[in-house]
Amino acid sequence: MLQIGEQPVGLKEYYNLIVGDSQDNLVFTLNPSKETGAAPTSADLAKVHIISDYRWNSLCRFYFQGRGVVATRDFKADETIFEEEPLVCCQFSWNAAYGYLACDHCMRPLETTEENVRRLTMCREIVLPFTEFCPTNKTAHSFCPSCHVQYCSEKCKATAWEQYHRTICQNMDYSHPLHELNEEWKKIHYPPETTTIMLLARIVALVEQAADKEAILNCLNEFSHSKFDGEEADMSSVANRLLGLYQEQIQHLHTLFVQAVPAKTMQQWLTLEGFSSLLAIVGANGQGVGTSVFSQWVDNVTSKPELDQAHLDQFIKNIYDKMEECVGLAFLNNEGSGLYYRQRFVNHSCEPNAVITFPLGNSTLRLKALRDIAAGEEICTSYIEVCELDRSRHSRQKMLRENYFFICHCKKCLTQASDPDVTSEEEECSDEDEDDEEDAA
Repeated sequence: MLQIGEQPVGLKEYYNLIVGDSQDNLVFTLNPSKETGAAPTSADLAKVHIISDYRWNSLCRFYFQGRGVVATRDFKADETIFEEEPLVCCQFSWNAAYGYLACDHCMRPLETTEENVRRLTMCREIVLPFTEFCPTNKTAHSFCPSCHVQYCSEKCKATAWEQYHRTICQNMDYSHPLHELNEEWKKIHYPPETTTIMLLARIVALVEQAADKEAILNCLNEFSHSKFDGEEADMSSVANRLLGLYQEQIQHLHTLFVQAVPAKTMQQWLTLEGFSSLLAIVGANGQGVGTSVFSQWVDNVTSKPELDQAHLDQFIKNIYDKMEECVGLAFLNNEGSGLYYRQRFVNHSCEPNAVITFPLGNSTLRLKALRDIAAGEEICTSYIEVCELDRSRHSRQKMLRENYFFICHCKKCLTQASDPDVTSEEEECSDEDEDDEEDAA
């Protein structure tokens, strides 16, 4: 069963193809006309997939070849475009090893805000005010009685067991092949992390435990990529490009994976090519997930006008400064990766009109409008960090080509098409050289 909001929905029912009229907020299209934005032909419409969604009570249309998300009504800045739970997600291996305590299913932080602040500042004496605004409820926490992984609630424990955990529970056995697989992964893939081998194990277990295996397999197959840069690609080379893994490392991980993960149904995933395909799926489609109990506390206290916001702002700044000094701002969150069915249709733009957030403190993804979006406008996020968007067109294109295998044709890139083909670093060096020449003169 798939949990959509409060209502459990069977996978077959969730991915049921329904054809009909709709009052959509969004159109998810796999074949938008890039040149004209023209409506699909009757031949296209014959292949329309409309997926009934019980959470948003809307219908989403899918066309083949290419992809995109188009608004069918206006959205205001800061308005939620959609929310989505992952098909599967997992905390990064090193993130968990470094003590970032998170629910093993939904990645909700398990620390209190004060515990989190003390750990990240390495200062045990800090006393956090307004603890009533801490979102952590430790009385609700639970754990697997067999392997003792922790959950934020009985609901998450039950859902994990029903969906995948029953297959890969390690029963507190540190000689379990899955434990060895994870340790070998950590020797290969150091922070900053982009995915985890344990996500692959959960994908296999998800299929093994699914009541309707065909439905979930069809869904996962839609994440597969057989072409990169417009050409047929060997999956091992794709995994190498996406995750920085060498062929020898992939073969070593594959050997351990076969020993660690029971796959009665998906024997093809236990071949080297099948394993490489799984690596390519999570490398190309894995959406980073970040949760922070401190950021939730900050949102809670700064939304209360009755509190002394000037003193709070200074206190929060001091905490962040201390965290940056001790661990770095790049390592504040519980971090992991997940596969999201809707999110994968959202294209990149160097002038994004939407942003992905995780405001509920767990792996539930929210797509939020950055500015007003008009009906008929494509909804885009940035695949690269916000700070990278001010770099030169050549630098942005280089990052997108190396990490996502495409050339960006957004409005910003087309406007800057005549700019010199130099990276931002080269531009900075050129500016420094000119300054040096002026100083010498």
